[in-house]
Amino acid sequence: MLRFCVAGAAGRMGNAVIAEAVAKGHQIAGATEAPNSPAVDKSLRELNIANSDTKIFSSDRLSEAVREADVYVSFTVPAAEVISIPIVANLGKRIVLGTTGFTQEQNRQVISAMSGKVPAVFSPNYSVGVNILFKLAESLKAFPQGYDFSINEIHHIGKKDAPSGTAKKLGEIVANVRGYKKTISGREGISPRKPEELEITALRAGGVPGIHDLIVAGPYEMLRIEHTAFSRNVFAQGAVVAAEWLSKQNEPKVYSMADVLGLS
Repeated sequence: MLRFCVAGAAGRMGNAVIAEAVAKGHQIAGATEAPNSPAVDKSLRELNIANSDTKIFSSDRLSEAVREADVYVSFTVPAAEVISIPIVANLGKRIVLGTTGFTQEQNRQVISAMSGKVPAVFSPNYSVGVNILFKLAESLKAFPQGYDFSINEIHHIGKKDAPSGTAKKLGEIVANVRGYKKTISGREGISPRKPEELEITALRAGGVPGIHDLIVAGPYEMLRIEHTAFSRNVFAQGAVVAAEWLSKQNEPKVYSMADVLGLS
């Protein structure tokens, strides 16, 4: 049994992580929300999140919230992580970080805060299927010249960053194996595709949890690999798997889901 502290506990991803952790026999030892959230100072039981008297702390009392936890799991926003991750790492708590949308500088800050301090998993997507898709993308270097690669992703209207962290990661893999030098995020008017361009498009519609398409098209055929998330629970499931794996790691470094799944 692991003791979890879950950030954004009253939100959709926080709810999903808590439900998955509890279903697997783990304990919710801490929980946080933004200081202005009406959930602050209420218990998980009062909010019908879980059968637990664990109280939700304001994120500015993070040290108290995470004190009894073995692992801190967070899917929140970049600005909050830049503050929270160094606090948790300095307390020696393992970290599962799923937040996306970081700037390059924010990304550098959170990685620096975790590296050499605690074992941590940092991934743009915790779905098992998506991480296998990443591995498959590496093998597509076998296509000869004359095949074009494109990525399309669809998410719910509440998602703020675009393209998604998953699409960016997929794009990095494809660019590395195919030599693309530039990313195009949409076309308008007269805009023929150039050989050095990788296309990544983003759509926002309804309540879609996440769809990612990798398309490879040549002059006479097309390969299309699609991953569809039916529910946010798939990301929560992966985060709990990552936490369980992380509990057995002692080296203070930043791991990926490829490490967790034995794909690296």
